[in-house]
Formats: sequence, C-alpha cells, structure tokens
Amino acid sequence: MLPTPTYRAAIVLAVAAVISALGPAGIGWVVPVAVVGVLVGVDAFLAPAPWAVAVSRELPAVLPLDGEGTVIWRVRNPTERPLKVWLADGFAPSLGATRRRFALSLAGRGQQRVTTTLHPQRRGTFLPTELTVRVAGPLNLATRQAARSLPGRIEIHPRFRSRSEALLRIRRGRILEQGRRAARGAGTGTEFEALRDYVQGDEYRHVDWAATARVGHPVVRTYRVERDQTVIVLLDHGRLMAGAVDGVPRLDHAMDATLALATVTSALGDRIGLVAYGSRVHRVVAPRRDREQLRRLSTELHALQPELAASDHDAAVRAVLARTRRRALVVLLTDLAPEASEDTLLPVLPSLLRYHRVLVAGVRDPEIGERIDARVHDVADVYRAAGAATIEDARRRVVQGILALGAGVVDAEPRGFAAAVADAYLETKTSGGW
Repeated sequence: MLPTPTYRAAIVLAVAAVISALGPAGIGWVVPVAVVGVLVGVDAFLAPAPWAVAVSRELPAVLPLDGEGTVIWRVRNPTERPLKVWLADGFAPSLGATRRRFALSLAGRGQQRVTTTLHPQRRGTFLPTELTVRVAGPLNLATRQAARSLPGRIEIHPRFRSRSEALLRIRRGRILEQGRRAARGAGTGTEFEALRDYVQGDEYRHVDWAATARVGHPVVRTYRVERDQTVIVLLDHGRLMAGAVDGVPRLDHAMDATLALATVTSALGDRIGLVAYGSRVHRVVAPRRDREQLRRLSTELHALQPELAASDHDAAVRAVLARTRRRALVVLLTDLAPEASEDTLLPVLPSLLRYHRVLVAGVRDPEIGERIDARVHDVADVYRAAGAATIEDARRRVVQGILALGAGVVDAEPRGFAAAVADAYLETKTSGGW
C-alpha cells in the first residue's frame, strides 16, 4: 500500500520549487523534490493504518421500492491527535444513495456519525461489503488508503401502492358480512352459525327437523359466509410479464395485487398462499392467515424478476393440484396476450376448474385504448389505430374463452388493477364462497 500525496504536498512542492529558483544557482529542482518526498514519506509513516480506524455501518433491513431509509456510519479515531478520514461506501447505484463519500475531521479519540438516505430504484437483495477508508498523516501531506470488508444486507421489497385501497376493501368486506348476519336467515354461506326460532319468510330447507322435534316448534339453521377459506395466488413471472405498462413491469403490478389480496384475505379470516412460476415453479408459500403472511409474501416476491422464457402454465397448475386438496379460489395473475393464452393457458384451465374456483387477472395497457380513440392525422395514425384495435379484439377473444370455461376474469388498467382483484375476491366470498 503506497502512500498517496495530497494537494497540500503539491502546493508545498510548488512553493519549494519557486524558492529554489529564486535562491543560489545550482540548487535546481532535485533538492525541493527530495525534501518534499521525505516529508511525504514521514507523514505517511506517522499516519495510522486505515484498518485501525474503527468503522461501523447500520443498514435498514427492509425497504419498499417507493420508500426511503437511512444509513448510518460511525467512525472512531484510535489516536490521541486529530485525524482526517475519508469514507467511500460501495453501494449499488440502484440503491439511490444521496451520498456515499464523506470527509471527516475527528478529534483525538473522538467519534463521528454521518448518514445518507437511500431511495431504492430496483427490487432485490443487496449485499454491500466493501468500504474504502483513507487516512491523512499529521502534516496532511500524504494519505494511506485500504478497502475494508464490512458485510451488510438490505432487501428492497415490491411497492404496495394499493395499500389504502386494500384497507377500504377490508372495511367493505366486514360491513357485507355484518349485513348478512343481520339478515339472519337468508341462508347464504355454507358454514353453520347457530339455531334460532323459525320466522315467516325463512326457507323450509333450513329447518332443523331434529331440533324442531326436541323443542316442539320450528327451528332453523343460520349460516354465515365461510371463514378460513383458501386463496392461492398463481403468479406468472415469465417473459410476457417483463413488459412495461405505465412505466412499470406487469410483474410489479401483479405483485401489488398479490399484496393487496393478502391484506384483505388475512383480515377477513381466510388463508392465502403463493405459487410463483416461469418456465418452472420457483416459489411456493403455503397458505396461512396469520399476520406474518403478508411479510412472508413480500419477502418471497422482493427478489423475483421476470424470467425471459415462456411460462409453463401446466407446471403451475400441477403444482396447485398436488399441494391443495381442499377447494380453493385460485387467482392466476398473468398476461392475457393471445399469443400465449390461447395455446398454453386455456388448455390447462379445465383441469384446475374441476377442483377449484378460478379467477384469471391481467393488466390492461391504457395506451391501447388511447390509440384506438385518438384522432387520425396521417397514415401512420391509421396504422397505429388499426394495430391497437387488432390487439384489443384478440384480448377480448381470450377473455371470452376464459369465461366460457367457467373462470372469472379481471382485465383492468394499472391504477385500478389491485382493487379490481380484491373486489372480485370479495364478490366471490360474499356470494357464498367457493
């Protein structure tokens, strides 16, 4: 590790050169260079080793993609004299650190704290490990520098843009459930709740004849919308999910819908699980309904990237059928593009529908509709509108094909996509479950 001269050393050398030029003839430039070189060497020798400076770093463990977090460095001077220290942390550019280089002046045995703010721009797990420390000598003519190993870990989780919409759906779901309980006798749902005396208007099929015989007057069974039902999210992250809609990959819109659905289902007493797949099944989260399930799902999703390969819908369906014996609502988040859906998705849906209720959801690109409705000024506009209309017709054909098989469909634009998926779940649940 060779010492590095500072700007002060260059200034001292320049001043010495001027003095030697104005002094007696014959001194030349050799003497000032030698003198400054010796001073630089002595200063570097007196500078403490960079690894002797105590440095620690505090990272936020988890950050959402649209959030911000604070990184803290603490630096301690191991010597009795003042010390100048420079830090440079090796953060990835996509973490969006406002600063990653610092110059600190520490008193003898002193300690200093510096911070920066992260504004992450990409999901995933980041492992910053290398930190460069530079220390100046007492004359500030030379520095010593070394790379330090300071392992850290930070997870950037997907955006949860629809959180407020999900909370509204929770309130709506609870109100609907309370309304059905107040109706008492509508007979919706299949989960037995209680026995009560018959009143005019009750359906005869709800009369409990054994209880009626015991008490001597008509008694009916009341039911409620089922709790502890199972929702399985089938999340496609194949190549078509890499396409951007409103500047965001389709996969990220699907992740937002997954988190919204998990928030609502867990609050309403249902279990939710995940199967994420591309060319094969990559992630499986068993269905649960505890408060930690949202965190588990977000953790599994944060490092998931679109796989640049065709999606194997058949493998995903087989994974659900093998793992889920009890009837469930399967929410398949994919792209409704006809080139993939007609050949690979539609053929495998019947086997899934045989055992489960299915909802297929895809993000609609608002630009397609805008091109269809846009005013035509030239031939290029005509071709753009015709192409958009062709895409729209093909997508409509896919939707009709899915509906004809008996599955539900959500085909919504990005801003309302997660809310539409949650609404479809609520409609399914309050109409008697699955």
